[in-house]
Amino acid sequence: MALHPVVEQVTNRIIKRSRASRQAYLAHLDAARVKGVQRSVLACTNLAHGFAAFPANDKLKLREAKQPSVAIVSSYNDMLSAHQPFEAYPKVIKDAVREVGAVAQFAGGVPAMCDGVTQGQPGMELSLFSRDTIAMSTAIALSHNMFDASLYLGICDKIVPGLLIGALHFGHIPGIFVPGGPMATGISNKEKAAVRQRYAKGEATREELLEGEAKAYHSAGTCTFYGTANSNQMLMEMMGLHLPGAAFVHPDTPLREALTRAAAQHAVKISQQGGEYMPIGHIVDEKCIVNAIAALHATGGSTNHTLHLVAIARAAGIIIDWNDFDELSKVVPLLTRVYPNGDADVNYFQAAGGPTFVIRELLDAGLVHDDVNTILGRGLRNHCKEPFLDGDKVVWRDLPEQSGDESVLRKHTNPFSDNGGLILVQGNLGRAVMKISAVKKEHHIVEAPALTFDSQEDFMHAYKAGKLNRDFVAVIRFQGPRANGMPELHALTPALANLQDSGYHVAMVTDGRMSGASGKVPAAIHVSPEILAGGPLGLVRDGDIIRVDATQGTLDALVPEDVWAARKMATADLSSSHIGMGRELFDVFRKSVSAAEEGAAHFPLPSPIDTTVPLHEGTDSGEIMPGSDEDFLFRKSK
Repeated sequence: MALHPVVEQVTNRIIKRSRASRQAYLAHLDAARVKGVQRSVLACTNLAHGFAAFPANDKLKLREAKQPSVAIVSSYNDMLSAHQPFEAYPKVIKDAVREVGAVAQFAGGVPAMCDGVTQGQPGMELSLFSRDTIAMSTAIALSHNMFDASLYLGICDKIVPGLLIGALHFGHIPGIFVPGGPMATGISNKEKAAVRQRYAKGEATREELLEGEAKAYHSAGTCTFYGTANSNQMLMEMMGLHLPGAAFVHPDTPLREALTRAAAQHAVKISQQGGEYMPIGHIVDEKCIVNAIAALHATGGSTNHTLHLVAIARAAGIIIDWNDFDELSKVVPLLTRVYPNGDADVNYFQAAGGPTFVIRELLDAGLVHDDVNTILGRGLRNHCKEPFLDGDKVVWRDLPEQSGDESVLRKHTNPFSDNGGLILVQGNLGRAVMKISAVKKEHHIVEAPALTFDSQEDFMHAYKAGKLNRDFVAVIRFQGPRANGMPELHALTPALANLQDSGYHVAMVTDGRMSGASGKVPAAIHVSPEILAGGPLGLVRDGDIIRVDATQGTLDALVPEDVWAARKMATADLSSSHIGMGRELFDVFRKSVSAAEEGAAHFPLPSPIDTTVPLHEGTDSGEIMPGSDEDFLFRKSK
């Protein structure tokens, strides 16, 4: 199937836009690579420190500086259900790597906070910033320069993006992402949502709510709804950074352990010494990023990736924006119905065919690039297989032609929708994203008076006092990254859903986040620029008519221009969001963070190493730029 013209057009635009920063990135990558093992550049005292505590045989291999050393960078903690299984991984990995003559070392741990625990709490205001903290922690783990390949153990919301951003700053090192898998299915998502809405109405007790939540989140493994954590896993599959089909295999099963062992041994194979060198910086390129955006749309994935993918791309010298997401969403069909876009969870999705089925369908439809590098080499179609056990080894087999359940997963010829349901809206209130894949068409346009709130707590007080039984657009202000770290506002979802179910026309507009669980209420989120960056959301007053139009992609306050121009920016006392629960430690993050559309990040784009030697501009005549992806493939083929 020929590549879809819109996909080709968006890709070419990204390549052109990113040329200078991508070339600078690749120059950094090429300069960091050394001949032989990485630790060969260390002085003797450095190297002795690096292997002092190791067993004799491993120490000998490290000392000889011939065999690769594989770094383990893990987000293990036993409070976070998705990451608790990682406790046993280091031993499994070390044993597997020894079997192929190499060494694995636990390079470092990274923080792993849970948005499910911090939702609606002060700790949530650290959540987004934890992504860049994880990236920096990854860099510290790899900074010892001992490693020839890396295994990244992470799953959840900010953790995988943070690990990948950190990994890309060591882009000369091959890397594989190693997941832990989802917990078994608990109560249905419909039951879970129902008890939450009843509790918001005061019709269920706290004990009933807790019992329902405990039945939904009940064991080790990733939460089973398709929020940011599981969107991460889909994207790692599409980007070729997982072994095929690894994402949604349950923890503590023989296949899960076999996949972990296989990933560890494959990391050795793609090191320089393994003969199939494939650095992560040459996997994550412009085409890879476009593929990731397409996978996000095809599965109705988390809106958080309109931040995270932007930040990931920038780490590799690639510049994308919300126009790219919007244009691709118009042509990529929705192939899955997984909660909150349907009733099924990721276990049903996996049973129906899972990520590898989606990859194959998008390739067959010409909606993603096949000519990309992955951890398996050249070609994304290598990842259209599913894993099985043959004894204690993993084997991969071709997928069935048909979905196992068309109510959950469909072929591209029979999609649930002809678009991905993630759109850009813009107007005199700024630019924002909306996820409408679970929003009924009658709610795609909401025009109603504004009610402004400076916190989610203020909103909930008004709701509980019965003041919101009316048509309105809730404008939740001062929730951007500069203001308070851009927390998710999930706690508002049940209340807004109740009001909508009662027949009121409601919507939300905010410079905060909502993520993959935004659900059935129209929400224009990530409004950029935020108020503290001069964004016009600070000019909205109670009673202004706000029009949120997902059909035309507009977001406007219907206020006369002279009145709008005469207004002063709203202010708020944000001190309570800057102190306590460690938030004072992140003051420098709030002051230095970029805009939401730039990834809400803290790291600059790559710049040339030596400005006295200009990078090659590249031409359309077939010239191969030194250090470029094409140069890498050319040299690799030799």
